[in-house]
Amino acid sequence: MWEITGHTRVLAILADPIHQVKTPQCINELLRAQGVDAAMVPLHVGAHDLATVFSALRRVRSFAGCIVTMPHKTAVVALCDELSVEARQTDAVNAVRRLADGRMRGGMLDGIGFIDGLRRHGIEPAGHCVYLAGAGGAARAIAFALADAGARRLSIANHSVERAEQLVERVRRWHPNIELAVGDSNPGGHALVVNATSLGLRPEDPLPMDVAQLDATQTVAEIIMEPAETALMQAAWARGCRVHAGAPMLAGQARLMAEFMLGQPLSAAA
Repeated sequence: MWEITGHTRVLAILADPIHQVKTPQCINELLRAQGVDAAMVPLHVGAHDLATVFSALRRVRSFAGCIVTMPHKTAVVALCDELSVEARQTDAVNAVRRLADGRMRGGMLDGIGFIDGLRRHGIEPAGHCVYLAGAGGAARAIAFALADAGARRLSIANHSVERAEQLVERVRRWHPNIELAVGDSNPGGHALVVNATSLGLRPEDPLPMDVAQLDATQTVAEIIMEPAETALMQAAWARGCRVHAGAPMLAGQARLMAEFMLGQPLSAAA
C-alpha cells in the first residue's frame, strides 16, 4: 500500500483559486505507478502571501518542489534563485525545485506540455497560422513553444494591447523568422485558436474572443482543465470546430513536472 511516511518527499501546487487544479491527482498517480516515495498536495495561496509561503518552503527539508499556476507564474520569477532557459524566455515559472541548500530553481514547462498534448491528438501547429488569446505566464510559454514548433504565423491578442505588443517583441527577439502580429478579438483566418487566458474558470467569465467569427475549418484549444467543458469549448462545438480540451496539456507535462521537481528521471514504464 502507498503510504506517506517521514521519508516521503513533499510536493505542492500553489494556486488561487485552488479548486480547479487536476495536477495533484495526475502527479500522484504517476508517482505511485513509478514507486517514487513522494506526494503532492494542493496549497491555496493568495498573492499577498506568496512570498511568505515561498520563503517558508525553503526551510522545509522534506519539501522537494512545487507547481505554480494562476495567478502566480510571473510573481514567482523574482522569488527564485535560478531560472531555466524557458523561464528566462517567458519571464514566468510553473515548476520549482528546492535544491539541497534551500535555493529554488524555477522552470517553465507549460509550452512543452501544450505542444505535446496537441501532437498526441493529431494536431500539428507547424506551418499553420495560430491565434493566441492571452499574454500572461502560460500564454508566454505557449507562444514560444508554438514558434519552436514551426508555426507560420502567430497573432497574440490580449485585453491589454500593450502586454500583447510586449510578448510579440519578446518572441521576435528569439524567433526573428516567424510572422508575428498583435491580434484583436477576431480569431477568424487562423487554423488553430488557443485560449491561454484564465477566462472560463468561472461561470460569469466573458468569452476570451469573438466566437461568432469561428468556423468549422478551425481547431479551438483550451488550457483550462476545470471545468472540463468551458463556455468557449461549447461555443466552438456549436460552430462545428474541432475542440481540444485543457487536460492533454497536463498529461503532456506531468512527467516533465515530476522529473523537474524531484531532480531525477522517471522510467518510461508508466
